[in-house]
Amino acid sequence: MLTGYAGAHQHPFNIFVHMIGIPAIMLGVLIPLTWVGFEVNEFHFHLAHAVLAGFVLFYLTLDVFFAAAFALGSYYLILLAEYLGSYPGNTGWIIAASCFFGGYAAQFIGHAVEKSMPVLVKHPIQANLAAPFFTVVELFKLLGLRSELFDAVQKRVAEQQASQSSG
Repeated sequence: MLTGYAGAHQHPFNIFVHMIGIPAIMLGVLIPLTWVGFEVNEFHFHLAHAVLAGFVLFYLTLDVFFAAAFALGSYYLILLAEYLGSYPGNTGWIIAASCFFGGYAAQFIGHAVEKSMPVLVKHPIQANLAAPFFTVVELFKLLGLRSELFDAVQKRVAEQQASQSSG
């Protein structure tokens, strides 16, 4: 899954806009999800917690370290979503919609620059599951961490591209 996703995200500009667009989309989804929840011993659980917990559980099957990093980032994203969602009136909806649609617009622009079809068009479920994980992997690559995994993914991408061009 990560190899297929990475194959459509090779251009540095496309990667850059995805590093911004994917968290923006997630924030756009999380803001309204923080409005639906319940209290347990003075802790407020909401749908945003449930959705991100599902992602973390899935990512644990892929890589424990990246799943933990995603969980930590998600914690702060939920805090931001709660804060932005608490603005009065329709402000939370406006911020959520701006993040959601702006994030997707940025990604489509990135794919136009790369001249590649967004994975979202071909495989929407896979794209939405892989994108946050890919963002974590890419962030670690930019920091010079876990490069062996990134190198293995890039090797598979090159092999897939070579077999597609020869076949």
